[in-house]
Parts: sequence; C-alpha cells; structure tokens
Amino acid sequence: MAEIEKKTHPGFYAILVTLIIMAIGPIMLMLINSFKLDVDIISGTSGLIFMPTIQNYETALCDILPYELDHLDFCALKFGGAFVNSLIIALVSTALTLIIGCMAAYALVRFKFFGRDTASATTLMVRMVPPAVLLVPVFGLWNNEFCLDKTGLVGGWIRDTFGGRGDVCLAGTHSGIILIYIAMNLPFVIWILQSFIVQVPRQLEEAARMDGAGPFQIFFKIVLPLIKPGLAAAAIFTFRIAWNEYLLASALSDRDTKTVPILIVNNMSEYNVEWGVIMATGMLLAIPPILFTLFASRQIITGMTAGAVKG
Repeated sequence: MAEIEKKTHPGFYAILVTLIIMAIGPIMLMLINSFKLDVDIISGTSGLIFMPTIQNYETALCDILPYELDHLDFCALKFGGAFVNSLIIALVSTALTLIIGCMAAYALVRFKFFGRDTASATTLMVRMVPPAVLLVPVFGLWNNEFCLDKTGLVGGWIRDTFGGRGDVCLAGTHSGIILIYIAMNLPFVIWILQSFIVQVPRQLEEAARMDGAGPFQIFFKIVLPLIKPGLAAAAIFTFRIAWNEYLLASALSDRDTKTVPILIVNNMSEYNVEWGVIMATGMLLAIPPILFTLFASRQIITGMTAGAVKG
C-alpha cells in the first residue's frame, strides 16, 4: 500500500513568508531609503520609483573621502573616526571577554570549590540587570573614583605626553568603555561556554594529564579546540552587543571616543533630521555584523542550541 503523502498546510508557507518579510523588510527599507534624497523620503510618493543617489553615503563618509563634496560646505559627520572607535571597542572587548570567560567557565565546570554553584547561578542573574541601572553609578565611578590627579606623577606625565586638561579618568577613554562592556558581557559568555565545556569528556583531560600535560596545556590544547563552536557563538553575540550598544557609550564617551550609534543619534536635531544620511549611516553600521553573521551562521545555530540545553 502506497504511503499517503502529507501535504504541507498553506498556512505554513504564509507564516514563513511573513517571518521572512519581518526579518528582511526593515533592512531593505533602510537600504532603499539610503539612496533617496530627504525630499523623496519625506514625501512618501516616490516608492520604489526614484532617482538613486550616493549623496547620503558621501555625506556620511565625508571625513575619509579623498575628494571634496560640492553639496557639503563643512564635514560635520565624522563617521570614519566613529567607525574606528566602534571597531576597536567591539573587537578588544570581545577578545578580552572570551579570554576571561572561557577560563572562568572551565573553572566553574571542572574545579570544586566553596561557593561554586552560587557563583555559577550569579553569573546569569547579573546579566539580567538592565544597563540603565548601571548608568549613574558607573558614570560617577568613572569620573570621580578611578581618576589620576593631573598634579600627580602619573597623571601629570600622561597629560604632558598626550595633552588634554583636567584629571585622567576612565570616562571618555576607550579603556573605560571596554571595561564596562567586558563586565556587561562576561556573565553571558560564562553561561553559554559552560554548556560546551560540560560536553567535553573528562577522559580526554585525564589521558593528557597521564601523558604529562600541565593544566594550561590541557586547557589550550584539549579543551579549547573542542569548544570552538561555543567560542564562535559567544564571540558573535558579544561583538554584536558591543557594536550596537548606545546607552552606556553615550554617557562614557567624549568627542574623540564616540561610536557609530552615538553618531547616528547626534545627527538628529529638533529642527532638522537628515533621514537619508541616517539610513546610509545605519547601513554602514550594519555591514560588519551582517557579514560576520553570514560567515558564521552554523556556529550561531550550534551555540544557541547547546546554550539552551542544561548540562
């Protein structure tokens, strides 16, 4: 007797198409509007029929273009510097978070010590704290407590060498923003990597130990290669959080360390909103995480699946 073929319900395809439109629609809308002039975006009558222009991208990249722009008298949007700041802060904070996080996760999984279960549970609870709660205390600490007096030996040398005025504080520096991003993302990295380390057989570590391998050799040569999918997934999520974060960066950065999300918001004023430039800047901001996600989609799926299973 021939098996009865099960036909897929049309509602399944309708839901699938709806989800695809919800995922890709905003990106396509931002991409299309980035090639429009503000008059076309505001009027809303041009739709998909309009004269495309790269003027918005030229305005966004005015500080790094090798030629002068006819439609721009002054380059107020410093996208190049903000992009470099975002890249430095996101990459350094991601790398340091992974280094500290994988070691902490390994210690929580493999070593027995007093308060291990409490520390493991606390990591996830700390990640649930909204960044807005940390804004005021972190801003106060970074501006007052962790400062080097300009009249002191170290603070005076820094000011004489690198210039500037006032005390040397963490606020307004790359280091200050990187430190707060590490503290913010570290609990998540520890939590997700614990699920991968639990799956590593202890027999492999015991065999390496019998062959004379030390603790660091076991960790770097045995454990790390086996949890590469977890490291990749944690790196992707950590990078995207650090890349798109706005609230803490807006309070801790200054003119020389502001990131691209801050630049986009600062481009809006009460009397003038350059929608085309904002859309172009948003597309430029979205390119690095989109490319990173496309090249590492398998690691993301593996990390999400393993991180959701209790070890």
